[in-house]
Amino acid sequence: MPATKLDALVIGAGPVGLACAIEIQRQGRTVAVVDKGALVNSIVGYPTQMEFFSTPELLEIGGHPFPGSAYKPHREDALDYYQRVAATEKLDLRLYERVTGLRGTAGDFIISTDKGEIAARAVVVAVGFFDVPNPLGVPGEHLPHVSHYYKEPYAHAGRDVVVVGAKNSSAKAALSLTRAGARVSLVVRGPEVSESVKYWIRPDLLNRIAEGRIRAYFNARITAITPTTVEVLTPDGPASLPADHVYALTGYRPDYELLTSRLELPLDETDPARPPRFDPATHESGRPGVYLAGTVCGGLATSRWFIENGRHHAQLIAQALAAEVPVPA
Repeated sequence: MPATKLDALVIGAGPVGLACAIEIQRQGRTVAVVDKGALVNSIVGYPTQMEFFSTPELLEIGGHPFPGSAYKPHREDALDYYQRVAATEKLDLRLYERVTGLRGTAGDFIISTDKGEIAARAVVVAVGFFDVPNPLGVPGEHLPHVSHYYKEPYAHAGRDVVVVGAKNSSAKAALSLTRAGARVSLVVRGPEVSESVKYWIRPDLLNRIAEGRIRAYFNARITAITPTTVEVLTPDGPASLPADHVYALTGYRPDYELLTSRLELPLDETDPARPPRFDPATHESGRPGVYLAGTVCGGLATSRWFIENGRHHAQLIAQALAAEVPVPA
């Protein structure tokens, strides 16, 4: 049994998890943040020099100004900002520690991790979805040259690369790979590049397709991946695309094994997105004493919540904890 009990444990050291810890700590409560990876682990995994779609003030947490002269900050700006905020607030960070289970009830939880146990009166779940890619469901998708994460293009100059998908991540990857000298094929399940692709990216991609620098296959379905090819069924029949590397940028989903098996959170099965149940006024989940913040609230609808709107969950949760969990004398 842990010697001390925290007022709250936040699971997830992303921007929303940090915001929750800051608001709870400012109430004079003890709080720690645990994460199986690095500080703001998802942003660490973003492509090098990735440009955010949001302006700096929409990424701010805890009232700390986001410095910088760029209209839209880059990945590296955000990494520096959130690290500085965490250090300034002197947050208790327990990184590279995976949560393996949760037992107990509100006011008396024990959180098991791969490094031991943590006692807490309340738990805040602020995990994202970037760690669980949507599978292709085809033979060969687990080969070593297939990746669900894109970092930078330079290793692929003069090589054949297949990019799967037609939303923002795949569009930007296809463009940067092409400009770095890769021979890019784009495989799209639908009839066109998604209308949701950002307005300054979509025309660029369409122009590169029109001029033939990117070969695009629409209404196409991958049937298999081999060590050297991607087999595709197109409206014109089967095609075998040369592939030294494959980027399957088909999106990501919540870690339901964590949510339902390890944390035992009930889901809202009436919603096709299958989010965990929670009270929108307090963000308390269907398991009393466990609160939800950020993208996890949307379940499979991963575009419902971002940093911009998810960060405000921190104040609702802190207010709810103020009412439910008295500060120890």
